[in-house]
Amino acid sequence: MLLARIREATAAASSLKALESGIVEAISERLPHYNWTGFYWLDPGDAETLVLGAFAGEPTPHVRIPVTQGICGSAAALGETVVVDDVHADPRYLSCSIKTKSEIVVPIRAYGKVVGEIDIDSHTPAAFTEIDRGFLEEAARIVGAFIEEQSGESI
Repeated sequence: MLLARIREATAAASSLKALESGIVEAISERLPHYNWTGFYWLDPGDAETLVLGAFAGEPTPHVRIPVTQGICGSAAALGETVVVDDVHADPRYLSCSIKTKSEIVVPIRAYGKVVGEIDIDSHTPAAFTEIDRGFLEEAARIVGAFIEEQSGESI
């Protein structure tokens, strides 16, 4: 089970960067409809900007995203999961790849606030089910708990 692998990676991770990389690798290997998997973190020096962390997939031009822009910005600003079945019909979408058809963005909380998010793109329209949502929300919870346990580790 993928969540078990994420929990194992969390227990063994020496840093948040190592955990991010392990999760991105695990997800991209096991879930073929996840065509781009990555983390964005709120910039510690500018809480209104998301900064790209570890990712798997094609490079993105969006290495910094204001929380006022894009689906990623919306998820961070709202503090809730955003699922978009057709990104080309959503005016918030910041185009990264013409192949992307759907997206899910799940906030990561630590210390009672949003600190980052997991962002997944798919080349399949309406690719994300309630199972995907539940899985990613639990993965985000695990990452948030890791951050809190590291007490003071910089994102």
